[in-house]
Amino acid sequence: MTSPKGLTRNVADWIVEQGKAALPDEVEHHTRRLMLDHLAGVVASSPGPVSTAVARHAQRLYPGEAATAIGHGRLSILGAALVNGTNGHGIESDEGYTPGSMHPTSVIFPAVFAVAQQRDTSFAQVVNAAAIGMELSCRIAAAGHPATRLRHFHNTAIAGVFGAAAAVAVLYRMEAEEVANVLGLAGSHASGLFEFLSSSAEVKRFHPGKASRDGIAAADLVDCGLTGPVTVLEGVDGYFAAYAGECGVDWHPEVLTNGLGIEWVLSQTYVKPYPCCRHLHGAIDATIEIAVDQDIKPADIATVRVGTFGIAARHDGRDLDTVLQSQLSLPYTVALAAVRRGVGLTDFDESSRADRDVRAVMDRVEVYVDADADADYPRSGRPAEVTVVLTDRRTFVRRIQRPYGEPANPLSDADLEGKARRLVEPVAGKQAADVLIDAAWNGSDLAILDVLDGAIHAGALRSPA
Repeated sequence: MTSPKGLTRNVADWIVEQGKAALPDEVEHHTRRLMLDHLAGVVASSPGPVSTAVARHAQRLYPGEAATAIGHGRLSILGAALVNGTNGHGIESDEGYTPGSMHPTSVIFPAVFAVAQQRDTSFAQVVNAAAIGMELSCRIAAAGHPATRLRHFHNTAIAGVFGAAAAVAVLYRMEAEEVANVLGLAGSHASGLFEFLSSSAEVKRFHPGKASRDGIAAADLVDCGLTGPVTVLEGVDGYFAAYAGECGVDWHPEVLTNGLGIEWVLSQTYVKPYPCCRHLHGAIDATIEIAVDQDIKPADIATVRVGTFGIAARHDGRDLDTVLQSQLSLPYTVALAAVRRGVGLTDFDESSRADRDVRAVMDRVEVYVDADADADYPRSGRPAEVTVVLTDRRTFVRRIQRPYGEPANPLSDADLEGKARRLVEPVAGKQAADVLIDAAWNGSDLAILDVLDGAIHAGALRSPA
């Protein structure tokens, strides 16, 4: 299949048109849901060592007073986006889009917030720009997934930078030709490798921050006169050719364009109930259901077999030296689910990783690729089938097609508020959580960013993990 001509320009036209239009009510509400989820995760991440390291870097190279880096005071626009984007992905609590296996909020919101804080931007424009950026990044990621992941790229970063650039272009009120150039520059910023898995490198947390920062830079460089290739998406040396492969085989332009401006795939993003890799959630759900329904005791478990799709089955790590290793481990999180009948942020601390009951069950967890699950992913969910065999040979099987939090199995607004409270209150206090929840549903400005920053500094700056 020949790559469609004019793809980048068509996308640019939509960005400009939507930037001047109102969002559908349901899309605006969902964007506010995602904003609440994002900011709660940023607050919870802000005291952690990765956040501290990236903030120190930003304070050295991106000092300023233009925008708020939550938990770390004021920085330049690029510095604030870098820090907040890193924090959005810092504890694996951020939402995602299953068909594209990416997390749009941690890239898009920090870029929009940082630019909007310095410009004369209404809150309606902030929400609209964020929705546009997230919609685009979800569609670009889905159009190339899983080929991009199989080529070892991190979709959140490589697709997210286009969304951040588009969102900022909306705030700059650019016209279509300028936006096409912005996307062209974003393509040269697209980066992020999955090699972090080999050594549990914390650079994974940094990827969304980098993409957020680079999206801003792409838009501002065009505003200053630099040009980019306006065929960056479809070109023979463009993004999809480089990161995915052959058009119609490895990437599918219709996924990017069909229904664009009419159907919002952003509405199909999930919200995580558990702060760990989303690929693990189906198995966690299934294990919790079995453990609770059958009142299973850890000592009675002989084996736990987890069948899932191939990309998830790669997360079979059993080294638990770091929080990240445990958040990416199917055996560990399934063992947590069996022993504690839930998975929370504090379940990844050092004492939990050393828990004898959890370790004992983890040693009995077997992970394999389930052919049906592999065929279904990503178009039909993130399936997992868990089989628990007890020492008395009783066997219980549970299959989850769409984990809790998916659009077909969603968290309610009330459940989302509960999650936000669990993340925010240990770091910034109950009042800050109250204010954040109210701002998410009813806010009309970005004052909440400084409110959260002040609340963190006023309290005990410590991580809930």
